[in-house]
Amino acid sequence: MFKGSIVALVTPFKNGKIDEKALERLVEFHIENGTDAIVPCGTTGESATMSHDEDIYVVKRVIEIVSKRVPVIAGTGSNNTSEALMLTKAAKENGADAALIVVPYYNKPTQEGIFQHYKTITDAVD
Repeated sequence: MFKGSIVALVTPFKNGKIDEKALERLVEFHIENGTDAIVPCGTTGESATMSHDEDIYVVKRVIEIVSKRVPVIAGTGSNNTSEALMLTKAAKENGADAALIVVPYYNKPTQEGIFQHYKTITDAVD
């Protein structure tokens, strides 16, 4: 499905806001240097401290910048199933090629709870 160098992108900020120019330069740098896929808003990309609007915007903007040159795998995970579902739906609607969804953290669900978390998302989003 996906292979090669897949980069978990940092989200550049300047003066408390997403740095648009730096984001574009960063994406272009990775594509020019052979990155095989890009992961915006993964757990290493500030997603835990970004608002939902910022998260959705960064994924959408990276998809636009990439312009189908490499796959975009949107980080849409959360320990809250409804939040992960909402972010995954938004990523799909904006054209993401896939979603990277972490196992719920902090609340440590049972194995059945983990299964139901993923099942809820995959039943609703292709």
